[in-house]
Amino acid sequence: MSIRPAHPSEHAAIRALLADNGLPVQDLTDADVGFLIADTGGAIAGVVGVQRFGDTGLLRSLAVHADARRSGTGGHLVAAAESAARAQGLRELVLLTQTASAFFTRRGYVAIDRASAPAAVHSSAEFQSLCPASATCLIKSLE
Repeated sequence: MSIRPAHPSEHAAIRALLADNGLPVQDLTDADVGFLIADTGGAIAGVVGVQRFGDTGLLRSLAVHADARRSGTGGHLVAAAESAARAQGLRELVLLTQTASAFFTRRGYVAIDRASAPAAVHSSAEFQSLCPASATCLIKSLE
């Protein structure tokens, strides 16, 4: 498995994987999200995206194909996204999740009140309308 930036030609497959995992795709044509994919011999095993808001990144769209779950793919994708975010000068990553709080907590993310999230990410579609108020907000410093 290799992790690499997604090509524009792969966006339809990425959208399908996200939709299959119950994740929002409505704003992906408007949002500037940098996607990384886990590539297993030409097949997309997983995907993660980071949307930049100043020096804060909104980690979103982590999805792993059913056949690749429990193999470490998600953890590798998150680590690669964090590394890429650091290289781009981001200071922190924020995310909203309804199902993966424990996964992210094990990787150093800390739950915070949604209203306490950096102001820049509040303008995102994820914060405005795509993720319900019941979603857990987590943050991780990259410094």
